[in-house]
Amino acid sequence: MVLQLAFVLVAIIVGARLGGIGLGVMGGIGLAVLTFGFGLQPTSPPIDVMLMIAAVISAASCMQAAGGLDYLVKLAEQLLRRNPSHVTILSPIVTYLFTFVAGTGHVAYSVLPVIAEVAKETNIRPERPLGIAVIASQQAITASPISAATVALLGLLAGFDVSLIDILKITVPATAIGVLVGALFSMKVGKELTDDPEYRKRLAEGYLDVPKVEIEDVRNKRNAVLSVWVFLLATVFIVLFGSFDSWRPSFTVEGKTVQLGMSYIIEIIMLSAAALILLLTRTDGIKATQGSVFSAGMQAVIAIFGIAWMGDTFLQGNMLLLTRSIEGIVSEMPWLFGIALFIMSILLYSQAATVRALMPLGIALGISPWVLIALFPAVNGYFFIPNYPTVVAAINFDRTGTTRIGKYVLNHSFMMPGMVATVVAIGLGLLFIRLY
Repeated sequence: MVLQLAFVLVAIIVGARLGGIGLGVMGGIGLAVLTFGFGLQPTSPPIDVMLMIAAVISAASCMQAAGGLDYLVKLAEQLLRRNPSHVTILSPIVTYLFTFVAGTGHVAYSVLPVIAEVAKETNIRPERPLGIAVIASQQAITASPISAATVALLGLLAGFDVSLIDILKITVPATAIGVLVGALFSMKVGKELTDDPEYRKRLAEGYLDVPKVEIEDVRNKRNAVLSVWVFLLATVFIVLFGSFDSWRPSFTVEGKTVQLGMSYIIEIIMLSAAALILLLTRTDGIKATQGSVFSAGMQAVIAIFGIAWMGDTFLQGNMLLLTRSIEGIVSEMPWLFGIALFIMSILLYSQAATVRALMPLGIALGISPWVLIALFPAVNGYFFIPNYPTVVAAINFDRTGTTRIGKYVLNHSFMMPGMVATVVAIGLGLLFIRLY
């Protein structure tokens, strides 16, 4: 088992370094070693999760192609420029809502340069709003009803009579409050901008003499607004169907009444939303496949395909030994499983892949599904090593040099807000499951 685990970890580490679809295809190599080398029987690939993600990404990509995301970014810019003194509090709220609506943190890219400029113009250290804004875009993944991670968790907990609203009523307030607490802590990070030596140096060298960042107006506002409304209504319907079982269609199969599963409902609604956006806005379907949302989403699908399949095969092949080894410790201190989720997310760079790879072990260990929901925000740990795309983008957008990676790598601008937001979210989650 130890040797198998070594091959699994090597596949994960190498895949993360390759980037893009590298994580997923390296999972294929790991699976080949487990199957042909160690004789483990492959489990079924996570088809339902992959198809749900593909459907959601299709709708989000069509909204982006129709100008919907650009319209939302323009609204965010107007909000930030009207309230520049509150940029450290408003920025994470904006990126949180973007991710919550779209289901992917990559939509935050467009607003990061605006955050950096508004902060600089107000003499607020850009590191403060940028750091927590990036963390907020990650935390919202575990609160979004249509994110790949939430969809994956819902699928795994389907056998425990856990609905979508059961997950959201814990993760939404927990992560939202965690982000706000992180924002309050961020307001005191570092020296004031005018006292920062790196900023003074760049100012003296004329490095900051650059054109003002201005988000262009959306060309076809009607289509953009329409695409946003269609996408939002689709999301609302998914939440409603996930909250009220009586709303779902029922069918008689072999004399038994079977209710339509949430995976089918998400796929049907989101594919329909994508089609409606293209039809109502007359958007070219090819354009939808060329945006950043489609690219990032398909990478997530491939990652889950390879890594989750490999992880499932390893866990199922060694489940008896694993459960015997750690069942006693985890049953007494289930929060330790949260640390395992956090560490795995650092390796995988994907909340959805982390959920799909490790949550089955938590279920097999007998951890309560409610505790697993409370620990769900722990999968947001990939800020820990500062090489994730949104982290790198935030550093590059801050021309003052205050947002940076420290001398010891881990002492970077995202560590404190990330740890605060994650710990607070998990703590509140554990509190909420007791209250509920």
